[in-house]
Amino acid sequence: MSRTHRKSAAALAYDAPEGDGAPRVVAKGYGLVAEMIVQRAKEAGLYVHEAPEMVSLLMRVDLDAKIPPQLYQAVAELLAWLHRLETENDAKVKAAAQTQAAGATAGGAPRDISDIRRIAGTRPALPFNSSTST
Repeated sequence: MSRTHRKSAAALAYDAPEGDGAPRVVAKGYGLVAEMIVQRAKEAGLYVHEAPEMVSLLMRVDLDAKIPPQLYQAVAELLAWLHRLETENDAKVKAAAQTQAAGATAGGAPRDISDIRRIAGTRPALPFNSSTST
């Protein structure tokens, strides 16, 4: 498979309270490594964002290095996307818990809350990006 068609992936960590506020590239790779990054992110319950242009730029940043100021706006938009997903996820968990509680107080049969646990246990901390390089 040619290099121009290999899958690539990069992972960011954003530790604003502890650091200077700049996200870091904590993982990146091509081919099987990219697939493993995405697989592990999904297994950990992290969101995966598909953005070929972003991955291309992040692949140029050294591993464990902070992103350069030129990428601040693009990464800020990615973090805003992640925040929206987290907010939606929190609302779903709350609604599911309220529905389950209402069913229990109404004398209904207890619901299976495995979905609630699954959703509640997947609070994302790192946005992961996956794409096909061009």
